[in-house]
Amino acid sequence: MSPTQPAPLILRDHVIDAGHPAVMGIINRTPDSFYAPARYLDLDGGLACAQQMITDGADIVDVGGVRAGEDGDWVSEAAEIERVRPFLTVLRERFPELLISLDTWRTEVATACSGLFDLINDTWAGADPELAFVAAREGAGYVVSHTGGLPPRTDPDGIDYGPGDAVVDAVLGSLAADARRALDAGVAKEAILLDPTLDFGKTTMNSLRLVATTERVVALGYPVLQAISRKDFVGETLDLDIDERLEGTLAATAVAAWQGATVFRAHDVRATRRVLDMVASIRGDRPPAKSERGR
Repeated sequence: MSPTQPAPLILRDHVIDAGHPAVMGIINRTPDSFYAPARYLDLDGGLACAQQMITDGADIVDVGGVRAGEDGDWVSEAAEIERVRPFLTVLRERFPELLISLDTWRTEVATACSGLFDLINDTWAGADPELAFVAAREGAGYVVSHTGGLPPRTDPDGIDYGPGDAVVDAVLGSLAADARRALDAGVAKEAILLDPTLDFGKTTMNSLRLVATTERVVALGYPVLQAISRKDFVGETLDLDIDERLEGTLAATAVAAWQGATVFRAHDVRATRRVLDMVASIRGDRPPAKSERGR
């Protein structure tokens, strides 16, 4: 585990620390998200998915209305609001104690969803600088991400940070500066999550190096989010399609958890929860559920 004591995340009086990392389940309100089983366009199907995620050990559910990459049609602010706001409303009504994350980079969307989320997952590195102020006004958390300066929905073509750990140094500098901006906007320090944002603005080698050096992100003094689930760097590393990337995802999850990451965004909630619990038990932060051998 990282020699630095990882900072806890506090959202709506829920304290989440690296000794028992949180699973952030993914519900995409999109017809074209890259992993088809995470698409839930109807409210009932999305609610049933949320219930299963809670049963499987999710602490947070992340709801988004726009595909991250370049593929697919452009989605207007109005269309994104129409996709996410009705679902966030029923999700909050059905599961009032659930921590809800809104995956958006747009101030208009977050403002339209006021009162319906506990965290803004800004996956495009402050492309809209007003978004952190919305999080502050809502008393919500805010995800500080790193995309190498690319605008929203841009794939990482021609990316080169330089040799060795140059990508790590670039990510650390950017995350630290953007975390300070979130603080200046009024977001509480314990509600700021740092996300090195694997795949976004990065090559596969960049993402592998950032998983291997998670402890350096932890050392910045904020809780850390790792969004690893079924990403392209896993697929390219093992030469696997999206549907076959679970084992690679879980291996990277274990490495990042051992080094002190606090939240893991995941399509496969049950498997991720089990891996995180096992890592926590090996590390000594979680006792075994039972211990009967050797009696």
